[in-house]
Amino acid sequence: MDMNKIAALQKMIDESARIVFFGGAGVSTESGIPDFRSVDGLYNQKYDYPPEQILSHTFFMRKRSEFYRFYYDKILVDGVEPNAAHKALAKLEQMGKLTAIVTQNIDGLHQKAGSKNVLEVHGTTLNNICMSCGKTFDIDYMMDQKAKKIFEPACDSCGGVIKPDVVLYEEGLDQDILSEAVRQIASADMLIVGGTSLVVYPAAGLVDYYNGNKLVLINKSQTAMDSKADLAISDSIGEVFSQLTCNGERLV
Repeated sequence: MDMNKIAALQKMIDESARIVFFGGAGVSTESGIPDFRSVDGLYNQKYDYPPEQILSHTFFMRKRSEFYRFYYDKILVDGVEPNAAHKALAKLEQMGKLTAIVTQNIDGLHQKAGSKNVLEVHGTTLNNICMSCGKTFDIDYMMDQKAKKIFEPACDSCGGVIKPDVVLYEEGLDQDILSEAVRQIASADMLIVGGTSLVVYPAAGLVDYYNGNKLVLINKSQTAMDSKADLAISDSIGEVFSQLTCNGERLV
């Protein structure tokens, strides 16, 4: 770990009052959730259909039971806990330094760590909606469906199809969430981007709305944006945050 870069990151945090964090799958891999595009990620495993096809709106509507077999197996994971990065970000928010988290992840681990202002641009597994009557079901309900191996979960009020509140391929992003993410990033005095290769659009394009001079990229591998960053750190995001303090108190 480059301690000079850690010191530079610490100085930026100390001098900032409106930090926004923008994160991707790499934030959650340290909690045991698979990354979609890494060597061992979902895109490099073999199924009857490619994961990108399974996680599409068309596939959900046409082959719902096969969608849910994959979803239960690879997306709706149980017993996963927040890691050092999630906890550190929650602490920064509690201490008045961080104003928002913009995440591409759908696992709810930021909220589980205690973060309040979390903008989930790709939705969340924590909420599920009946496509007929709009009734909502929490993750515990879906975990129960998974345990019972019910691969076409139905609404207990009207019998309608239950769909996870996640953005599938072929679906648009929630414009209200997107607008708030743009507003938060544009008004930030520091933007920390972590655990994302910045290749998934339109979400990756949110970084372009940052106007400040403290753009920090933390990712295990280099990204195409590294050269544009004020500070780029190629390391584990959890380990990086474990080195940091706020008002003299360790974040983790």
